[in-house]
Amino acid sequence: MLRSLYTKLVLIMVLLILSLMMVVGAFLMNSVTAFYLEDFYTQMSEVFANPLLAHDLTTQTDQEENGAQQLAQVLYAYAGELGVDNRNRKLYILDSNGSCLISPEGESGPPEYTENLTFVLNEGIRTGESGDDSSMALDYMDVAVPVSRGGEDYVIYILDNKTTANKLTDQMFLLIMEALVFGLVISILLSFLLSKTMVTPIQKLTEGAMRVAERDFSRKIEVVSQDEIGVLTDTFNDMAGQLRDTLRQVENERNKLDTLFLHMTDGVVAFSRGGEVIHSNPAAAQLLLRPIGPGTTYDQLFGGVAALDQVLAAPDHVEGEMQVRDSFLQLLLAPFDRGRSGGGALVVLHDVTQQRKNEEMRREFVANVSHELRTPLTNIHSYAETLADSAGDIPPEVEKKFLGVILNESERMTHIVQDLLTLSRFDSDRDEMKLGYFSFGDAVQDLYNAVYMEAQRHGHTLTLELEPELPGIVADRERIVQVMMNIVSNSIKYTPDGGHITISAGRQEDRVWLVVDDDGIGIPAEDRPRIFERFYRVDKARSRQSGGTGLGLSIAKEIVDRHQGSLSLQDKQGPGLAVRLELRIEGPNYGTKP
Repeated sequence: MLRSLYTKLVLIMVLLILSLMMVVGAFLMNSVTAFYLEDFYTQMSEVFANPLLAHDLTTQTDQEENGAQQLAQVLYAYAGELGVDNRNRKLYILDSNGSCLISPEGESGPPEYTENLTFVLNEGIRTGESGDDSSMALDYMDVAVPVSRGGEDYVIYILDNKTTANKLTDQMFLLIMEALVFGLVISILLSFLLSKTMVTPIQKLTEGAMRVAERDFSRKIEVVSQDEIGVLTDTFNDMAGQLRDTLRQVENERNKLDTLFLHMTDGVVAFSRGGEVIHSNPAAAQLLLRPIGPGTTYDQLFGGVAALDQVLAAPDHVEGEMQVRDSFLQLLLAPFDRGRSGGGALVVLHDVTQQRKNEEMRREFVANVSHELRTPLTNIHSYAETLADSAGDIPPEVEKKFLGVILNESERMTHIVQDLLTLSRFDSDRDEMKLGYFSFGDAVQDLYNAVYMEAQRHGHTLTLELEPELPGIVADRERIVQVMMNIVSNSIKYTPDGGHITISAGRQEDRVWLVVDDDGIGIPAEDRPRIFERFYRVDKARSRQSGGTGLGLSIAKEIVDRHQGSLSLQDKQGPGLAVRLELRIEGPNYGTKP
């Protein structure tokens, strides 16, 4: 109801009349009150300024016994001029101590000691000054006049309760209210007529604007007048036509940009010049690992990379980097709409985590390969150089020993290169597995038989524990045996002579498992998460003495992952290590994730 323009125009007229009448009424009533207040003090000053009255008040008669009574007789003689009637305007005579000597019948003194009376009692009797000042807000008017008669000081106090002024004010208020009612009726009628004339064309414009807002450009608004509203209507019709064409173009471009913006992998966040988020795509929230809403600011997201003022003042763009947990983000921060009040800054986020990891892995790989190949090459070069420099002077047994070292180092290099080629084929998906059905129990038994003699040479106790009737599995037998051989060989190498190694195998639901448990040196807890990384060794010096390259478990993990199995370290009581291998009985299913 209050949103209607009719109602607003009526209310404006009504409020205008109300305000006008209230202002006029307040002014008139204040004027009446001020007039009575000024008339009261003018009347009092004129009467007390009368020389005859002043003489009668101050001159003591012969054989005068009661000065206050004589003063009262003199003043009552001027009661008409003073307006004293002892009902609305009363007369009091007080001595210098403030005691009331003369008062209207039935009263013992003034109802209260007002400011004027208090002033005269305290100051006026000595100085001769009268108390003749009252505020319009008070509900009374009073005057206090000090008088000396026959050596005695008296105070003449006249108090008016404003009854006459209040009656006149009430009558004036009633007149104002009656005029207000008539004014309201007239203003409402006129406002309805005026609003009807003004609102009808505006309503048509509103209906047309609503149709345009709903993208209905089929109808134009009829122009019925040539005044300002008619010109506005004609301009609106032209604007609607241009808007229709513009919206078509903008919608096409917006669809293109929205598709690109929402589906691009790089994050984009736009900020206003004040640092508030204008827009962002889903990729930005995913990269920053936090929601981006209207309350998010530039300082919260990128304040630590570059200040917003620095970006806005940049001639082209500012580059930066930031880390979000384990991810590395490359940032490009650039201003847009430079020099305009509605400009801001645009931040593009690019995830370079994988590039960083690849670069780090490449550096580590090159360093590890160089290190692994340098040791056997150095040994081969040293022993070959010794043989060449001392040809014919070296005893045959020493020469044979040197040649044996060269052959062993060459074989070691061959193993390293073969392992690197195997990993390279895995990385490039060029290594195809030869899946086939074979007995898992027979494979474990063959493994036990193959490593038994090696375990005996180290004095180990090798135990085999097989569950009965182990099923056959579908896998690449050669690769799986390679994995099992790597696990058992590590246990034999890193278990001190005379240790105990247990090979266990069984079935659990749709999988078979193999556990190799030893009481060797084991692996510290801090090294376990990295045990399957390439070239990683727990004890590098001891690994090289054992002929290890740090690639065996990495190759084994790649093979098991391709079979959609698992290779892990088990927790166990006491020293040593327990490695568990699990494989699917039905073989890998490449239609599902491992």
